[in-house]
Amino acid sequence: MADLREATRSGPGRILIAVYAIFVIAATARSAVQIASRFDRAPLAYLLSALAAVIYIVALVCLIKGTRTSRRIATISCMVELVGVIVVGTVSLFAPELFPEPTVWSHFGQGYGFVPVILPILGLWWIKASAKPAKPRT
Repeated sequence: MADLREATRSGPGRILIAVYAIFVIAATARSAVQIASRFDRAPLAYLLSALAAVIYIVALVCLIKGTRTSRRIATISCMVELVGVIVVGTVSLFAPELFPEPTVWSHFGQGYGFVPVILPILGLWWIKASAKPAKPRT
């Protein structure tokens, strides 16, 4: 069986890690600017964007590490991310007054091409798929 550490960083895992890195930068920068310059406009939305950034950071680091423990933490972070994007996405549709400014997860990540709702699903799939032992060649 391939080393689990290598498995999360190989094949499609490289693309997944790259997308998480982009989202770390995007969500962190967005929330930092929003919190620093106009926090009073939409504190909930901006804090949720900051939370998303933290979750993306945890997932990224854990996918890169690829140990058993980090894979478990990455699984938890992807599940929290998925629940977050579904809850925030739903609330932002049905109670838009709670989000006068969009978050990374508003409208299921519409502002980011819906990648925020797809990313945790792909993350969970890849964590599971990359843990399978390689099939012996015949």
